[in-house]
Amino acid sequence: MSKSVMGWALIFVMTAFFAKPSPAADEVSLAKDMTAVIALLGLPCGQVVSVKQQGDNDHIASCQDGNRYRVFLNPEGRVVAQKQ
Repeated sequence: MSKSVMGWALIFVMTAFFAKPSPAADEVSLAKDMTAVIALLGLPCGQVVSVKQQGDNDHIASCQDGNRYRVFLNPEGRVVAQKQ
């Protein structure tokens, strides 16, 4: 292989190795997860529009219908959503 092809291959590999997912993509994914959790618990929400992390496995989810829920793990390890 020529040196220029090797150089471009190295640049490509290094870029892929050091690339990080966008924080916005993580936030969208978390909002979708919170929407699913709240729906599975049978609580009204519609869709989660924002999520604020308070700690490990402890979030405040704001819904499009105006409801807010604290979604967290209780001491038994179960997911709980408390209306705020």
